[in-house]
Amino acid sequence: MKQISSAVWEIEKEGKMRVPARVFANQSVVELMGKDRTFSQLRNVASLPGIVGHALLMPDGHEGYGFPIGGVAAFEMESGIISPGGVGYDINCGVRLIATGLKSQEVRAKMRQLVDALFKNVPSGVGSKGKLRLKESELDEAVVEGVDWAIRQGYGTREDKEKTEENGRMEGADPSAVSEKAKKRGLPQFGTVGAGNHFVEIQEVQKVMLPEIAEKFGLREGNAVVMIHCGSRGFGHQVCDDSLREMLQAAKKYKIDLPDPELCCAPISSPEAQKYIKAMRCAVNYAFNNRHIMMHWVRETFDEVFGRGTSEQMPLVYDVCHNIAKFEEHEVEGKRKTLCVHRKGATRAFAAGREELPPYYRQIGQPVLIPGSMGTASYVLVGKKGAMENSWGSTCHGAGRAMSRSKAIRSWTGKQIQDELMGKGIMVKATESELLAEEAPGAYKNVDEVVASVAQAGLSDIVARLSPMGVVKG
Repeated sequence: MKQISSAVWEIEKEGKMRVPARVFANQSVVELMGKDRTFSQLRNVASLPGIVGHALLMPDGHEGYGFPIGGVAAFEMESGIISPGGVGYDINCGVRLIATGLKSQEVRAKMRQLVDALFKNVPSGVGSKGKLRLKESELDEAVVEGVDWAIRQGYGTREDKEKTEENGRMEGADPSAVSEKAKKRGLPQFGTVGAGNHFVEIQEVQKVMLPEIAEKFGLREGNAVVMIHCGSRGFGHQVCDDSLREMLQAAKKYKIDLPDPELCCAPISSPEAQKYIKAMRCAVNYAFNNRHIMMHWVRETFDEVFGRGTSEQMPLVYDVCHNIAKFEEHEVEGKRKTLCVHRKGATRAFAAGREELPPYYRQIGQPVLIPGSMGTASYVLVGKKGAMENSWGSTCHGAGRAMSRSKAIRSWTGKQIQDELMGKGIMVKATESELLAEEAPGAYKNVDEVVASVAQAGLSDIVARLSPMGVVKG
């Protein structure tokens, strides 16, 4: 691996690689990545048909299913492929940030009451069941309409929709491409956080680095904000699972030489790929609805704890996806081309001027939301031109694991983590103690180093640092 700059490294093309690979990370983060199969998985991605430019890896990268998590790859429309492994199991896992008009001291004073109320009002946990009881026909409507469905049911507002990636809806979703098993798994989980690294977290805007941009984002130093991190639950997981089986057969059918069966894929124009795209977009819209509905319950909870009208001062900052494939226009060798961009554990970070951005942010650049590991800082960044030139408009999506969940459980107990967090003044509530051990801060990379890496690499600028005050976990 050759170092290009302080936070950019290149793996030269070798063997079956069709393009070189590029890693965005500083020295200490790169060393952590070398402990598992992350780099060999990146080389495998660089071997797929129709890949353009480089196979890319963000600093939160670690070993995943086929594609490394933190991986970004763009493919030609004519000769390229789409791969479920390049999107991931939790389709449109993403982050939503809500500003508040409350000072952090006001919120800390009622933190126990607030955390208890959020735990009750926003369902969480493994296999958790939501408060909504939908018929299958209603679920079909929701996954086609995206957040328009939720708004029609009285959740959230049009202004929220305008500050959501894709306007809260991907066109072309088709429920007939989704299995009955996926729908059965998705029905009871609609409007739930889930488990793992998903959460609802009350945070303080601890430090603002770019005051003018932070003001536009509605972020003021010392104020409280709320971050929601979740995805498409069992619905998206089953869509991925169903598609992987079909894609394995498709790869044989189209004689695609797979460096790893987990990278099973099909040509973009093939019936198998088109079916996956329709089903994936259903899962994307499921996740948009999920976060949108939970935001509504978060606002109601703040009204309950701090008094009616509090929610009127709780605008959405933005909602971003980080497990998704999209058709986007990018510059390739001086020409604008439509590409199929896979982002798996990576966030779109478009610079000012892109038409895809909401009008409110079009002259500023896209807000980028980076959750930390439980008990550590989170960040708000802004997309910049360097990302458009070097990473297909992409940046990192979080801290990124440095240790497996099983090893984390062997290393800590849930009570140890809870006591450690309480010692830092962070209140946490979870359905199961073991989940806290799985998500121990020490099981993740240092989020400060990860975010510094994308800033040094010129992919995004740091707008604000957020520190946790209270956490509701699955």
